[in-house]
Amino acid sequence: MRRLLAAACLALPLAASAQQHAGHAHTHGQARLDVALDGGQLSLALEVPLDSLVGFERAPRTAQERARVDAVLAGLRAADGLVRPNPEAGCRLAGVELNSAALKLGPAASSAAPDDGHADLDADLRFDCTQPERLRRIDLDLFKAWPRLQRVDVQVALPSGQLKRTLKRPDGRLSLERP
Repeated sequence: MRRLLAAACLALPLAASAQQHAGHAHTHGQARLDVALDGGQLSLALEVPLDSLVGFERAPRTAQERARVDAVLAGLRAADGLVRPNPEAGCRLAGVELNSAALKLGPAASSAAPDDGHADLDADLRFDCTQPERLRRIDLDLFKAWPRLQRVDVQVALPSGQLKRTLKRPDGRLSLERP
């Protein structure tokens, strides 16, 4: 009995760790954003259900659906129109990577689309900042661009520490300062 109890105690932290690494819940209307500032590089990793962007979670089937997908992808590829760090930080868009198995984008393109009816779009955005110490906020026009999006859960890692924020429609301003 003692062995069984010891084995169970050892297994619990491993199960919790596996649960954390398995990913986050897929919730329509919600996105997840990780923000990190490392030296002069500002990185943003956005994970959002396709439904929140285009109203469906599969490859487009009609010309109208293809046009919706193309508009979202064009907006993300020109991410400095959606994501605007405060001007004093001197940040310029340096790169965009888009991944979605359902849309056959990026490394995920070779993966099979999820068979659970849920699909995401992941966008990795990189900005080079000439004065990163002056970065105070990021204005995100995600709610304006995607009417189905209602909430963005944000985790931020800065040289000064970490913080969490939740943005809710219509407020897309991400403050990077501690209250």
